[in-house]
Amino acid sequence: MDIFEKCRNFTRAKDAMAAGIYPYFHALESKQDTEVIMGGKKTIMLGSNNYLGLTSNPRCIEAAKKALDQYGTGCSGSRFLNGTLVLHLELEKQLAEFVHKDSALTFSTGFQTNLGIISSIVTKGDYILSDRENHASIVDGCRLSFAKTLKFRHNDMEDLECLLSKIPEENGILIISDGVFSMGGEICNLPKLVELKKKYGARLLIDDAHAFGMIGEGGRGTASYFGLEDEVDIIMSTFSKSLASLGGFIAASEQVIHYVKHFSRPFIFSASIPPANAAVALEALNILKEHPEIVRNLQDNADYMREGFKKRNILIGDSTTAVIPVMTYNTDRTFIITKMLLEAGVYVNPVIAPAVQEGECLLRTSYTATHTKDQLDRALDIFEKVFRQAEELGI
Repeated sequence: MDIFEKCRNFTRAKDAMAAGIYPYFHALESKQDTEVIMGGKKTIMLGSNNYLGLTSNPRCIEAAKKALDQYGTGCSGSRFLNGTLVLHLELEKQLAEFVHKDSALTFSTGFQTNLGIISSIVTKGDYILSDRENHASIVDGCRLSFAKTLKFRHNDMEDLECLLSKIPEENGILIISDGVFSMGGEICNLPKLVELKKKYGARLLIDDAHAFGMIGEGGRGTASYFGLEDEVDIIMSTFSKSLASLGGFIAASEQVIHYVKHFSRPFIFSASIPPANAAVALEALNILKEHPEIVRNLQDNADYMREGFKKRNILIGDSTTAVIPVMTYNTDRTFIITKMLLEAGVYVNPVIAPAVQEGECLLRTSYTATHTKDQLDRALDIFEKVFRQAEELGI
């Protein structure tokens, strides 16, 4: 069989294009902000992970420019060899201190971070217990590790314990969960995860890609939110969200970081983060430390939208964070409403299977600390109008 047969048989996306409801790859004509230019029109951005609004912050932009002047455009090699800058070391030092861990290590992307830590720290003969709604990078990291992966039902601690109880005592165990789940916006049950970790002699990795900058004291993430920083063995997060850049990091004990540096293939065999990206992440972290109130601003905006959706009888998921799912249920309805919203001036992210279960499609809306109440009110009015039109049309 020709391996390209699958390519010829894939028609779903082109069918949506032909129907005029294909919702992906819309190009921005402006910088990422609370409002963007898309298709030549000003659009309220409710689909970004720019949680703290720092992608357009003048200090971050200036930090990138200075790094370009001092270090050039790239590192031309991996951290393991010629690609380590003093900028990388300072960023890692500051990140470790911020999340109250011994050491930190940066990777070139967030996806690569999970690949790099999971594949190096667990191996054949070990077990991974992973939440079914964990990010795709965790799924692929588990595959790359050669460990036995068992998935527990989403945030279901009874199911997790049932699986843990069947693992032989001599086998190593790593429990992995998102801190804030990227689609539904729920927070993991960290206290119970810690309890089970201790009971069964496991280690615990929390993916704080969405939690960092969003929850916890000063935006320190899930472990801080629950007061359990000493109980989470490895904290992972990204720079592409709250820190307005690109890359990722892990924070853990010095021994774990030292080991990963020497055994993580995604770390050793990839070029390091370009100077401008590292400088922006460091400056964004400095801004977060100097202005912890922006985390409160983010939560206030999310709470404001939650209340606004409820007042307008628009059904949303059970979220307490700055990620709010608006329920649409089936694929066609999701795509059509996404298009109607965009045409009316609001951008959201449509989420369909397999990212969610069949029949549980949603519009993933996410918010920024710098959204104004005027922008949020306009967005709510557009949502109300579009959902009313959809109901009248039988969509």
